[in-house]
Amino acid sequence: MTKTYGIFSAHFAPTVGGVEVFTEGIARALAEHGHRIVIVTSNTAHLAPHEQLFDNVEVFRLPCRNLLKGRLPLPRVTSTYKELLRSIEAIPFDGIVVNTRFYPHSLVGLKLARKQGIRPVVIDHGADYLTLNNPLVDQAIKGYEHIITALIKRYQPACYGISAQSLHWLRTFGIEGAGVIPNAIDADAFIASTSPRSLRQELGIDAGRVLIGFTGRLIPEKGLQAILAAARQLNARGCDALFLIAGEGPESETLRQANLPNLQLLGTLSSADVSRLLQETEIFCFPSRSEGFGSSLLEAAICGNYLICTDVGIARDVAPQRRPYPQGRQPGLRNSRSGHGLLCASDIGTCGRHAQRRGGTKAFHLGRERSSAYASLR
Repeated sequence: MTKTYGIFSAHFAPTVGGVEVFTEGIARALAEHGHRIVIVTSNTAHLAPHEQLFDNVEVFRLPCRNLLKGRLPLPRVTSTYKELLRSIEAIPFDGIVVNTRFYPHSLVGLKLARKQGIRPVVIDHGADYLTLNNPLVDQAIKGYEHIITALIKRYQPACYGISAQSLHWLRTFGIEGAGVIPNAIDADAFIASTSPRSLRQELGIDAGRVLIGFTGRLIPEKGLQAILAAARQLNARGCDALFLIAGEGPESETLRQANLPNLQLLGTLSSADVSRLLQETEIFCFPSRSEGFGSSLLEAAICGNYLICTDVGIARDVAPQRRPYPQGRQPGLRNSRSGHGLLCASDIGTCGRHAQRRGGTKAFHLGRERSSAYASLR
């Protein structure tokens, strides 16, 4: 029986991130089963207010003000906003999913669910407080998160975590989660979707040079200062490795101003180009301080990368070897969330040589196992 589901997500494509990937993934999976999917998001990029994305999936983009450089979109109640909201409210939904607790946009979905007599599902994608690396601002953000969560709790939604860590994090706000609704990646489709580009060729990179990848938003929580420190250390030691950083964000300028010969910014890449990048890199470095899930880790794992990462999200699932640095053919996982001292020159040589044998790492096999299991849950 065909049903209609609404997915409220403050961020969606063309912005890049785990929530965006998750939203598109579940939309496609449900649409393939014949259901109608309505994605309601913020118009952060000033695109068409209403669009049919693909079969059975449409998107409404509500006007907003981009606070914190787009990280916190606030609804802008204009005549267009009201008109779009009336169109959305006229749709008889069978279920409503709200991604994350952090945004006022989430309250729009919860209010609609109450109007239609539906108990909504809220999926939390975090595992720590948001930070801007400013103690005073961070304290204000922490207070804001407790206030917005208190408002969300009034609607009595069924709350889930994107991972076990997210589920545990909900208890910080007095919420006993109902379970885990994990992210999912179709491993074979992700690899097959790769673009025909050759980044090595385009960028003139020597075939023997070890490539270290990073994909995601360039924000403080991702631990990019640790990557910068590692790049400086490796450059000083003359290690023949190159960091390829894919993404945009407030940390872009800091990385650019470092002007390091072994660190290159690629900007925002399409999903096909991300697949290509991860099939060309040997190592994936992910020193994030906080991840609810960590889609980038799963994508890197299924492409056969060695993982050097902090203990966040699904890291323990795809990189279970808990050592300060990767040794031999084992993927590495740091116990600390600081991300400091993640790489040394000897690690690059070891990982780079063994990573030539794609499919030989534990991360590769565990990543495919996890992606297949999650895809079946969708």
